[in-house]
Amino acid sequence: MIRDPEQFDRLLGTVAAFVRDHCIPAEERTERDDEVPEAVVEHMRRAGYFGWSIPREYGGAGFTTEELVLAAFELSRCTPAFRARVGTNTGIGSTALIAHGTDEQRKRYLPGLAAGELTGCFALTEPQAGSDATALTTTAVRAGECYLLNGTKCLITNAPIADLFTIFARTSGGPRGAEGISAFLVERGAPGLTTSAPYQKMGQAGSPVGEVRLNDCRVPADALLGKQEGNGFAAAMTTLTKQRIHLAALCVGPALRALSEAVNHAVHRHQFGQRVADLQLVQAMIADSRTEIYAARSMVLDAARRHDQGEDVRMQASMCKYFASEMCGRVTDRAVQILGGAGYLAGTPVERLYRDARLFRLYEGTSQIHQITIAKLATRELAAQATTPTTGMPAKPEADHGVPALQPSS
Repeated sequence: MIRDPEQFDRLLGTVAAFVRDHCIPAEERTERDDEVPEAVVEHMRRAGYFGWSIPREYGGAGFTTEELVLAAFELSRCTPAFRARVGTNTGIGSTALIAHGTDEQRKRYLPGLAAGELTGCFALTEPQAGSDATALTTTAVRAGECYLLNGTKCLITNAPIADLFTIFARTSGGPRGAEGISAFLVERGAPGLTTSAPYQKMGQAGSPVGEVRLNDCRVPADALLGKQEGNGFAAAMTTLTKQRIHLAALCVGPALRALSEAVNHAVHRHQFGQRVADLQLVQAMIADSRTEIYAARSMVLDAARRHDQGEDVRMQASMCKYFASEMCGRVTDRAVQILGGAGYLAGTPVERLYRDARLFRLYEGTSQIHQITIAKLATRELAAQATTPTTGMPAKPEADHGVPALQPSS
């Protein structure tokens, strides 16, 4: 769903120019300093990048999902840190608030997130609760007009610099399961909340990731998302479904950039008296890469359009994230291979993208978790299409979820 195609095409052009003229020239500095230059951040604030998905009534651009992924294709054609700097605000840092917050909560925080005056983060993962988010042990106990939060969150993007934390904790129920999980909007400076220094990571320099530590962190009762206990898991899943489509789009840009760097090298480098680009085995790597990028892009656009139409896209979101992240890993690996020894040298774009891309297969659900999710949803879909007991004929198929109907003999 693109609301004004002509105007949106112009916007995409400005994003592409911004990446070319400001982000790519700042990549080496960002890698060296492990920080996105403030001048680049300020440019993104003025251009409204922090508010792409935030509704217009709160100061954002109100992008549809399709518009968001198209913009993400462009913004991600550089070091992922630039996208990550705005990504929590326009993605996981605001989606739960938009979907499940009260009007008062939205009015309080969304304008600051949209303007880039606040940086948000999504604090779900714990040392013993990563892929299995229902195993989280952080607690929130009601104490009069406040809640006391205790626990530790880890591997939280932008935690070291965040101003607003969406924190998931148990308000009731047993030690496991989705029931009793609630979400809280916690401001930096809340008593008992501290964050760690940024981790030292394999890649994605400039995108700070760290821990959120809660030691009798006291927050007012109105910090409870939606002012309702027990809706935290639903809020997390709403957020992650859309974010997985977004993240899949963010795997396409680095793959395009890596392939561009590889093709440029292959065209200008000569071996055995000919261009490297004319060697058939190199051509095969280029062809495979370009084909897989096209497939991932097509999948993401289809899922985004379905999401905009209000369909249940849990399966599509998982398929997109799984395929696109694995695709990006393969393409960046081939790019290193095409450059040969030059691709292994520190500081070259493909070497950096190769390291950066490795994280895509881990966060927002590992590839293995998405395989399990896809299989479970496919099995459930097959069961829904099972033979009806009254007629012996197959039931009318439900809406196509992007997977061909399976035959009973499969």
